[in-house]
Amino acid sequence: MFSSFVFPLLLLFSFYDMPSDAQKKKETLLSEKVGQMMEWASKRSIIKLNGDKFRRFVKAPPRNYSVVIMFTALQPQRQCGVCRQADEEFHILANSWRYSSAFTNKVFFASVDFDEGSDVFQMLSMNSAPTFLHFPAKGKQRKTDNYELQVRGFAAEQLARWVADRTDVHIRVIRPPNYAGPLLLGFLLAVIGGLAYLRRHNLEFLFNKNVWAFSALCFVLIMTSGQMWNHIRGPPYAHKNPNTGQVSYIHGSSQAQFVAETHIVLLFNGAVTMGMVLLCEAATSDMDIGKRKILCVAGIGLVMLFFSWLLSIFRAKYHGYPYSFLMS
Repeated sequence: MFSSFVFPLLLLFSFYDMPSDAQKKKETLLSEKVGQMMEWASKRSIIKLNGDKFRRFVKAPPRNYSVVIMFTALQPQRQCGVCRQADEEFHILANSWRYSSAFTNKVFFASVDFDEGSDVFQMLSMNSAPTFLHFPAKGKQRKTDNYELQVRGFAAEQLARWVADRTDVHIRVIRPPNYAGPLLLGFLLAVIGGLAYLRRHNLEFLFNKNVWAFSALCFVLIMTSGQMWNHIRGPPYAHKNPNTGQVSYIHGSSQAQFVAETHIVLLFNGAVTMGMVLLCEAATSDMDIGKRKILCVAGIGLVMLFFSWLLSIFRAKYHGYPYSFLMS
């Protein structure tokens, strides 16, 4: 009596513990997808995806891995210089992860080129490149899964921080050795040393206050224009609207800037400084009154023109600022 009651109960529990055919198929499919992704990643750090691969390995479940994808347009006819710069940084990041001792199948790096996966761009309603998106292993995408390229730039270090925030995978960026900087510094030191040697009997130029003033002025102009920000963030040189083809050299936000913008600001600050120097010369020099008037007019013109242009740039970035060109 007891055995006749227990046996069906045990049989019921045994069937309950056995995985269903659907579960087995899901696990098999997941194993195949992970194996295929690992095989591709072993050949190249960035997996190239087209529409079919994107739908199968990124959009379709099951998936227990994250995918960081760069959507780009690298074909020459697209003339996307920013895409090439971003692609170089993305390769540095992906290589740093692929060849690190901590590499796992938790996250993969991939790319979709517009000419090879235009249907993917259309599926995601994407109309600009480059764009970086994170597709999480579980759950739906969030706003933070879309990388803010215009704010953070495309430097590999910034991308690594974003990946760590989204996947909890910390990647130590390892850049290939760049000998251009040391060679340039060595050449500069050699030139300075050569000039000092040639003029070793007359080194009064080292004590010339104008030389040191000009050097200090150049350093100040470079720093105040935002060159250090460019070095840290790695922003694009400019932005080209893929729809209209219009190129923007000034970023519309106060939280970011383009490389071209820093060059423009450097030029305008230099012109304002030159105007102030001319005004000082007009006030203190021993030249005749006619030449001093010319210097004064030229100095006032430079200061007014280029300072008002600086105000226009400031107004374009800080919306609502009341002053712009010629203080209007």
